[in-house]
Amino acid sequence: MMRLSLNLIMALISTLFILLGSLYTVQQGHSALIFQLGEVVATHASPGLYAKLPFIQNVRIFDARIQTLDAKDPQRFITAEKKPVLVDYFVKWRIVDVKQFYVSVGGDQHRAEIRLMQTVNDDLRAEFAKRTVHEAVSGEREQIASGMRARADSDARQIGVEVLDVRIKRVDLTPEVSDSVYRRMEAERKRVANQLRSTGAGDAEQIKADADRQREVLLAEAFRDAQKIKGEGDAKAAAIYSEAYNRDGEFYAFYRSLESYQQSMHSKSDILILDPNSDFFRYFRNAPGKGLGARK
Repeated sequence: MMRLSLNLIMALISTLFILLGSLYTVQQGHSALIFQLGEVVATHASPGLYAKLPFIQNVRIFDARIQTLDAKDPQRFITAEKKPVLVDYFVKWRIVDVKQFYVSVGGDQHRAEIRLMQTVNDDLRAEFAKRTVHEAVSGEREQIASGMRARADSDARQIGVEVLDVRIKRVDLTPEVSDSVYRRMEAERKRVANQLRSTGAGDAEQIKADADRQREVLLAEAFRDAQKIKGEGDAKAAAIYSEAYNRDGEFYAFYRSLESYQQSMHSKSDILILDPNSDFFRYFRNAPGKGLGARK
């Protein structure tokens, strides 16, 4: 009886192991290959619970979710100007045909990424060889990436892989090219600065010359107007003097003598050395009742 119970337990355990060995699950985002005697006999890309022949068939699960291939080091490419640039990029890809993926690269993700990197590097080398440094660095990344994605996807289909996106993260100049570019940029900026300084100096000289010319014109016009006004004043004064002289010559002479006395003896320290019989003292010599008074 005990032997029968032991056999029953062993049978149940064996049945359980066989049952467990004949079932497998495929999770969301994964694909399965079913092998029988080393050959692929079935594939399953949908999630669920599946059965297989125990001990005869075996299952291998592959991750079919989107993978990222990110180059560890920037790749070096040559532009149309024969100048090297360093390009950093990444690729988004996933398995779409798990059987072809297994046949092409043995189901090895690392081998698949090497194949993708070789394809992308070849495309990048061709794209950068057609462009200058300026075009590659500043203006045409989107065009390069879009064309490269289509070509990389076409090649990747041969190994059961779909390339979803190829993006260039950074395009840098190599140190030797950067130094050369920076020196050229510095020289260009200095040239522009010197040109602006020269233009500014020329404009300053022109403005200064124009200001000096306007100053000279204003001074000349002012001098002309002053001389005109002075001449007019002198003419009026001469006319007044002439009219006064014509009215009474003796009084005019007397008035002018008083003016000369006032101007000559303006300060107490003024000293005049003259002949007493000089005409300057003519009206001092005249006794009261003579001169102007006598005429009256």
